[in-house]
Amino acid sequence: MSSPMPPPGPVPPATAEPPPPADGTRLDRAFRTASARLGGRLARWPWWAQVAAVYVAARLVSACIFMSAALHQGFNPWFPAKPDYWNFINIWDARWYESVITAGYPSELPLDAAGNVQENTWAFYPLFPTLGRMLSTATGMSPAAALISIAMLAGLAASLVVCLLFRTRTAHWPAVWGTAFFATFPVAPVLQVPYAESLNLLLLAAALLLVVRRHYLWAIPVVLAMCLSRPTGVPFAATVGILFLNRAGEAWLGARNNGSADAGSRVHSRNELWSLAGLAAVSCAGALAWPAIAWAATGDIAAYTKTETVWRGDDLVPFKPWFDTGVLLFGPVLGPVAPFVFVALFGLFMASPPVRRLGTELRLWCVCYIGYLVVFLHPQTSTFRMLLPLFPLALAAALVSRSRAYRCAVITMFILLQIVWVVWLWAWAQLPGGGDYPP
Repeated sequence: MSSPMPPPGPVPPATAEPPPPADGTRLDRAFRTASARLGGRLARWPWWAQVAAVYVAARLVSACIFMSAALHQGFNPWFPAKPDYWNFINIWDARWYESVITAGYPSELPLDAAGNVQENTWAFYPLFPTLGRMLSTATGMSPAAALISIAMLAGLAASLVVCLLFRTRTAHWPAVWGTAFFATFPVAPVLQVPYAESLNLLLLAAALLLVVRRHYLWAIPVVLAMCLSRPTGVPFAATVGILFLNRAGEAWLGARNNGSADAGSRVHSRNELWSLAGLAAVSCAGALAWPAIAWAATGDIAAYTKTETVWRGDDLVPFKPWFDTGVLLFGPVLGPVAPFVFVALFGLFMASPPVRRLGTELRLWCVCYIGYLVVFLHPQTSTFRMLLPLFPLALAAALVSRSRAYRCAVITMFILLQIVWVVWLWAWAQLPGGGDYPP
């Protein structure tokens, strides 16, 4: 039985206001309005100002995290408890770089009573401390202040170059979001401390940008400088070498088919192939430059390798540390399988649609860099920091969804993980057996 019709009454005017929204709705609307206004103002800025604002904001957030953690810093090997911000960020490897400025590199490897090589400055590449020495001498700054200044400026410049690189693969705003992911990554606080990461990322991003734009000869000095900043020369040389084979194959197929082998891009000309081959050769030489310099200075052909392996406590055996760590974490049955599972999952990730949008050069770099880590790296807590050169994947993460809620959630998660990284690894807390986990 149908319900009776309501008695007729006046029809409310079309302009009548809706009932007051609930508090949650009002807050949500206010947040959306504020976000739209902020986004509108930011959109009117030049692209470099937008990126700089994002990067500076990210570094201020990281500085707050550092200062908060410093308030809880107790006994440590460097300074009294509760240090200020500048002392707190000038620890760990920063002290080694400062030692390079003040004392240089030893002409003989330091040995203990048993003849084992001890920790020394040959593990730290020379470009960053050399620039620090030059700035300190020119301005009268302390070595620590000079290194911090270079790291901060290099990080800002790196964010600009990263955005330019991302814009070769997507529109402006996804590129800015990808750069924001790069600037807020869980280990991104290292970009504002006296470490060589920010300088290395600036040079790496510039080299990749030049390669993507096919300016191979212009990339040569950038790559040589990069090879003297951090050990990224070997994977970059592999990247360029494989890229040359790929482009040469495309050109050969294009010549046979009287056209382009890839409808989405122009086949390389003979001059471009020769330039790419030259870049590959120089990259290989640059990757070996620092070990060769250490050999020449100390007379020990394995000076660099011996020094690097001091921190891991074992000789350099390719692949083995990953299986040892797998057994340590997952036991004797699943442990030996863990590295294969990791490689398989990474392969599936690299085949995903957002990652494929990065293009051949950036995907190839990520694969070669992971391959380099799997072959040579000893997995430890510093591994998190060594993932920063995979920054092209930040763009892939931004391309997963156009939702602003998703992208803001990612940045929020990254900032929360920054707190974990700083409190767990940067702040010093002695382990029961002595020492602490390095960041």
